[in-house]
Amino acid sequence: MSRVLDYGRRAPAGGGASNLVVFLHGYGADGNDLLGLADPLAPYMPDTVFVAPNAPERCGMNPMGFQWFPIPWIDGSSEEQAMEGMGRAVDDLNAFLDRVMAEEGVPAARTILVGFSQGTMMSLHVAPRRAEAVAGVVGFSGRLLAPETLAEEVRVRPPVLLVHGDMDDVVPPQSLPEAAEALEGAGWEEVYAHVMKGTAHGIAPDGLSVALAFMREKLGIV
Repeated sequence: MSRVLDYGRRAPAGGGASNLVVFLHGYGADGNDLLGLADPLAPYMPDTVFVAPNAPERCGMNPMGFQWFPIPWIDGSSEEQAMEGMGRAVDDLNAFLDRVMAEEGVPAARTILVGFSQGTMMSLHVAPRRAEAVAGVVGFSGRLLAPETLAEEVRVRPPVLLVHGDMDDVVPPQSLPEAAEALEGAGWEEVYAHVMKGTAHGIAPDGLSVALAFMREKLGIV
């Protein structure tokens, strides 16, 4: 049975929602860490509701934050624990997406996933394996997990924007071209990339601007 994820929500200024943006935070953070991005984005994305769930587990290295799954080289967990944790988190995230889309009355085709770091890993893993394609996936400063299984397990190929800082000392910048190559090798036609110059493990203004343009295009916001 999947775990129910707590989440924060920012309602559209106009009331009703026709678009949905789901923020997926990184290791040791929480939903509020990314939900603040709704403030600069909302004026340019009318009729959009923003939600940001907390990952299902308390973080082993930061009990104040959460993790989607353990990371062996950071918290000393085993590879087996990491794989088991990720499997459970995938089920949790799929259940959350089903629930929040139903509650908001917004279909997958009007939904964007925006991940950061470990949240990007979850986004890039879950989105291609769902029955219905979301409108797009934005992955900041993350990587594609298990690329060797993607071609066999892919069900849908939503547009993907990969954004990474060239000074990232947490997730290597090389993770961006590696993910792009794997996606294109698995049949993706829409893979876009942006490198944030002079940026470490974070989201710079230029990266957020590129993400905004991508989301507006994929949601048909004019």
